[in-house]
Order: sequence, then structure tokens, then C-alpha cells
Amino acid sequence: MSAFRLGLHIMKERLSAGRMMVIWPLLSIFILFASWGLSDPKANLPASIVVDSAYDVMYVASAFILLSATLGAVLISFDGVSRDRLSGVLEVKLSQPINRKMYARALLLGHWGVVFLPVLFLNLLSVLIIWYRIDDLPSLQEMFIHTLATGLVLLWYTSIQLLASSWAKDLGSSIAIGLGLWMIFTLLWLVFTTVVAGLSGVGVNDLNSSEYVKIDAFMDLLSPNGLYHHILEMLLDNVDRGISAWNIALAAIAWTVTPVYLLTRRIERIHP
Repeated sequence: MSAFRLGLHIMKERLSAGRMMVIWPLLSIFILFASWGLSDPKANLPASIVVDSAYDVMYVASAFILLSATLGAVLISFDGVSRDRLSGVLEVKLSQPINRKMYARALLLGHWGVVFLPVLFLNLLSVLIIWYRIDDLPSLQEMFIHTLATGLVLLWYTSIQLLASSWAKDLGSSIAIGLGLWMIFTLLWLVFTTVVAGLSGVGVNDLNSSEYVKIDAFMDLLSPNGLYHHILEMLLDNVDRGISAWNIALAAIAWTVTPVYLLTRRIERIHP
């Protein structure tokens, strides 16, 4: 059995899990309602947020994708390894004539697809909503970049959570690690950025200063959420934080290769 077929089997199994009854409404409310509200010409948005095109709406709405989809990736993957390990199923699976590298890739593919496919479907619906509301559609390039960035950030969270699940002693520890990392990258990263700025001698009383913007842009390369926005900002003419496309690409490769490699090595060496 190939990694793709095994991953597809895992994805089908996870799609029927009870937690999807929570994840589907969560994704629908955040993604569809955000697109509807932000595409309203009468919406009262901060002066710094400019919404003149369909892609502008998609970019602003990406904050809601981060809140819902990445949390969905954590909720789906937190017991991806630990559940089978605690029940003894993992020992049976790994005793079969199956390549452990292939099994690790199948695990990642299956859990990633469970979240990515619903998000992709809802994103397509949101594009139709934006088209209806402001009579504008994103270009093929904009759709590709948005889909690529969304797929990558979900891959990063899924691989990190599966890695945590492989190390955790129980299900509680696994979800605690996953939610802890999610909160750090989603809610607390600004605190780390201001601390680094302060230690670098840059005042944090003005978050729009050029010095602080440079530090903020660099720190975003170290966060999956920040890197996600860096990728989306590549197509925005009115946003330039001083980070080249090459730096963004290298950071994306590092975030993709490192956790996947660590997860593969962990599955190869794990003792159920």
C-alpha cells in the first residue's frame, strides 16, 4: 500500500470522527462569515486596513482562517500517534511489513487532508461570496498563492502536533502541548516580538516605526502564522516590510522540511 492510499484511508477515518461536528461549524462560521462581513462596502474597518479588491478581502479574512483552521489541525492531530500507542494498536501497525517512512508520510498526509480539504471548499465558497458582494474575483495567481499559503500553514501545524503526539505520554499531554504552541504563535507572539525589540534598543511605544517593523517582519519568519502572512503579502502592492521573497521562500522550506523530517525520524525510532 502506498503512502497516498494509506493517507487517504486515515483521512476517511478521521473525517468520520465526532470532533468534525465541532470543526466543520467552527471553520464555516469563521471563514464564511468573515468573508461576508469584510466584503460589505459599509463595513467599519480600521483606517490601516484597505479593502479595494477580492484579494484584499481574502488577505484580511486570513486572520480568521488562522484562528479556526490551525486550531482544527491541532484538534484533529493531537492523538494521531498517542492514541494508537496507548491502546497498543501502534505496535500492531508497525509490526506489519510497512516502511516506517511511508507510514509517517501517510500519517501526515491523512491528518493534513482532513483539515485542508474542508478549508479549501469553504475558501472557494468565500470567493463566491466576495464576488457576489463586491463584483470582483481574485486572479489565478492570487488564488494559487492563497491556497498554497493555507496548505503550508496547516501542514506546519499538523506535523508539529503529530510530532508532539509521538512524544507525549498520554492524550492530555499531547493536546496541552499542541494548544500551548498554538496559543504562543497565535496570541503571544506579539509579546515575544516586543521583548526582542526592547532588548534590541528599539522603542515599543510606536509599533509603526521603521525599526520596529523590521524586527516584527524578522520575528514573523520564525512563526508559522507570521510566515503565512508574509506569503500572502507578496501580492500586496501597499505592504512592504523589508523581507525579500527569497527569505520568505527559504523560511517556508525550513518550516516544511524540519518538522516533517523530525516526525519521520521519530516514527522510525519509536518503540511502541
